[in-house]
Amino acid sequence: MGPSRPAAHPSLEGLAQADVEARPWRRCTLRNSMARVVFLAGLGRSGTTLLERALAELPGVQALGEVNHLWRRSLVDDELCGCGEPFSRCPHWRAVGDQAFGGWDNVDVAAVEAAQSEAMRLRHIAGLARGRPSLRTAVEIVAEHHRRVYEAAGAVAGAPVVVDSSKHPALAYVLRRDPALDLRVVHVVRDPRGVAYSWTKQVERPERRGNGSERWMARYSPSASALLWLAHNSSTAMLRALGTRVMLVRYESFVREPAQTLAAVAQFAGLELDADAFAFVEPGALRLQPAHTASGNPLRFALGRLEIRVDEAWRTQLPRRDSLLVSALTYPQLAHYGFAGRRKAVP
Repeated sequence: MGPSRPAAHPSLEGLAQADVEARPWRRCTLRNSMARVVFLAGLGRSGTTLLERALAELPGVQALGEVNHLWRRSLVDDELCGCGEPFSRCPHWRAVGDQAFGGWDNVDVAAVEAAQSEAMRLRHIAGLARGRPSLRTAVEIVAEHHRRVYEAAGAVAGAPVVVDSSKHPALAYVLRRDPALDLRVVHVVRDPRGVAYSWTKQVERPERRGNGSERWMARYSPSASALLWLAHNSSTAMLRALGTRVMLVRYESFVREPAQTLAAVAQFAGLELDADAFAFVEPGALRLQPAHTASGNPLRFALGRLEIRVDEAWRTQLPRRDSLLVSALTYPQLAHYGFAGRRKAVP
């Protein structure tokens, strides 16, 4: 299997009514039961990759990485799977593509990207919540493709729960409208000053392959990351009011008490596990096996014993002016999530 190439495509309306209807994979019926999806939401650099890696160690869980980036980074750029193999040569993902679409070559990457570009925007959150008719076609295309991946990945792995760490709240709003998905959102929140400092650092993407891939992870100024932190967290929190199951996890609490947090998330996901399932959690560390994650933070490649601790380098490395600016911009949500007035690390 070679990586798919983006193709020219008609309007989304024309695609939905003609081209998509004719694709052979749409005539397949894969679903035996509703796909149970744990969607990790929040702003990047909040610890979602670490949480996903830990969840992947639990029986009955298949971690997928950031599925919203799979279409470009995996199918076109053929970036590395978390197992270390190029996506096109990973046996797991080959099997997923065969079951979901009759092969990844049957996916119109350009069409999926066009639909994502139209539907998955923060400014469309209100329209997605109301079910705006103008977004319906894009929503259906995005939801259909993601659901196919979820169903197939769970079936191939024999796992009742799949984890998508895409994070973007707009995707959660898209997925919540699919009646064939059992969507459970884990809202991961980190101190916005820590997030702001992390976004200022230059981080190379180790999965990059070839000239088409992005070499560096995105960077944002403290003010920009503060505003994004507000938008992502407020949008994610609103899902609960719409009837979507949402669980709040603070990054700082997870790192300090990983076993307790994982047990709570597993219960939220509907998994019944005994104490042996958490044997990979050691004092101050996790024991990690390879995971088939399609995209995400470089931490997805970590193997073996991974030491974990609360990263509060921002307290000394983030300029005081930037720290005060982020605090001012994110207040009162800063207080709502328990981060206001913290001059010392919380024990």
